[in-house]
Amino acid sequence: MDLTGYTPRYITFDCYGTLTNFQMSEAVRPLVADVLDPDDVASFNKDFRAYRIDEVLGAYKPYRQVLRDSWQRVCNRWKIQFRADDVEAIIQAVGSWGPHPDVPDALTKLAEAYPLVILSNAEDKMLENNVAQLGVDFHRVFTAEQVGAYKPRYAGFEYMLDQLDCGRHEILHVTSHIWYDIIPCHELRITNKVYVNRGYDPSTPFYEYAETTDLAGLPPLLGL
Repeated sequence: MDLTGYTPRYITFDCYGTLTNFQMSEAVRPLVADVLDPDDVASFNKDFRAYRIDEVLGAYKPYRQVLRDSWQRVCNRWKIQFRADDVEAIIQAVGSWGPHPDVPDALTKLAEAYPLVILSNAEDKMLENNVAQLGVDFHRVFTAEQVGAYKPRYAGFEYMLDQLDCGRHEILHVTSHIWYDIIPCHELRITNKVYVNRGYDPSTPFYEYAETTDLAGLPPLLGL
């Protein structure tokens, strides 16, 4: 996708993974070090991710409950003891994470030209510290808690467009997630998209987006 000459009314962002350095594998590793072989930890983390994906597709529940239920399921699968303290450690870790190194300078440059918006699969309170560490003021921050639904369900995108009172063609949506963001945007005909390929998902050009390897590559796509 060529964004030359395109001027969005808003640039909208996914937060966890795209802006905030999502370090779940690092958070989980010490919690299972006493019960799993080190060679199994990567597979355990993949299963934990899969259960989080599954959990957000049902009726809305707070993100901390998504984490708890996903952790319960992965512990059951691996036949290890579920410990509530482990869930609390994960919740605290998520709320503490700061930005990827490439993010602050790029956001500062973008904020000088465009209103910036976040649409995140998060709870309001948990996200506050993550957003504060990004270093710029956002026009609006929308969460799954406000929407009552998680991406990839369409409700979040529709809620954001309604709240911003703008058309689908007026936003440029930026994300590092194909499944959570790019695919639903494609189906909703949100045409202007940038995939920041941080390695979470395979590149899938069928869904028609511009691609960059980090956020520093975004301003040049817009001529900044």
